[in-house]
Amino acid sequence: MMRGVFWLSRKDLLHRPIQSALLAICLALPIFLPLATKLLLDRYQDDLLSRAEATPLIAGGAGNRFDLTLSSLYFRSSDLKPIPMTELEAINRSGLAYGIPLRLGNFARGHPIVATSPEYFELRRLQPATGALPLRLGEVVLGSAVALELDLGVGDSLFSDPRRLYDISVPPSLKMRVCGTLKPMGTADDRAVFVDLGTAWILEGYYHGHGDAQSLDPSLILEKNEDLTRVSGALVEYNEVTAENQASFHYHGDRGALPLSGLIVVPEDAKGGTLMKARMNTAGAYQMLVPTEVVNDLLKFVFRIKTFLDGYALILLCITSALLCLILWLTSRLRRREMEALHRIGVSRGTVAALHVSGFFLILLASAVLAGLALVALHLLLPDLVRWLR
Repeated sequence: MMRGVFWLSRKDLLHRPIQSALLAICLALPIFLPLATKLLLDRYQDDLLSRAEATPLIAGGAGNRFDLTLSSLYFRSSDLKPIPMTELEAINRSGLAYGIPLRLGNFARGHPIVATSPEYFELRRLQPATGALPLRLGEVVLGSAVALELDLGVGDSLFSDPRRLYDISVPPSLKMRVCGTLKPMGTADDRAVFVDLGTAWILEGYYHGHGDAQSLDPSLILEKNEDLTRVSGALVEYNEVTAENQASFHYHGDRGALPLSGLIVVPEDAKGGTLMKARMNTAGAYQMLVPTEVVNDLLKFVFRIKTFLDGYALILLCITSALLCLILWLTSRLRRREMEALHRIGVSRGTVAALHVSGFFLILLASAVLAGLALVALHLLLPDLVRWLR
């Protein structure tokens, strides 16, 4: 009997496809929304925590701890005060930990340029898929996603993005040579461009290279004595590092004052990490953080939003259910003559009620299938959420 009831209900729903589809979609939405929210937040939490747990300590300018953490973990732009090279040298001399420098803020074709040292690749377990890691000025190694998107490989060239367009006081774009590409890791490193620190300082104008001042046109020399030759700003600097001009790149000043965006600090043991953090935070000029603590605090705010979204989904479900009941009641009123005809031919009232229940069940089943397909599509097509942090 029930097989016949379901067959009649299915035929009835197919007889009114537009109405049936609208009902299924309206019910699928409140089913999909809380499940999608959970999927998104779980993915977001996993991505944030996995990278934070792989990073022992982070040091940088005093200020917003979220900015410093997200900047160091995901190469996000930040306005925090830079930390000088002297702090990195002090950490390395302490015997309690070693520091990995990070210099951020430059871009190439829209992708962040990350200036760091070889220890960073060891910490993140990054290995070249082709070529080698950058060891010289002007060399660059591409994350797997960047190499794929830009279709670049070993030996190709990549220009940095201008820091300020139409401003002749800033260094021009630097032509960099691709020396390698990295294996995919499924992290923010796949979408970054890696160089050494010297290359970043060339991009910012701290390092520069030009011809021998002793052989210049006399009109470009402003002052000359036994110890110093001061040249005019009209002298054109190199915008590419080659084997011929690499030795000419230099910095006028104390190397210890060169800026870094942050440091990843790897302590020798837990005690050393505690001492290093206490020393830097007590001084007050800079701060040292435990990334997992900061990320967990950030996730607390995220889960507060989830509570609101879950409440919104519940309200939406109640409203949709009420509207569905109204629609079914109105439908039964419109089909009164049809129901009476069923009674006259011997169909019991229980069977008629079963027809209504089975119709609702089929719509609910179709809604669940639609919500499930939408969740599968979201999981497969879900963008990298932490990429939005930049």
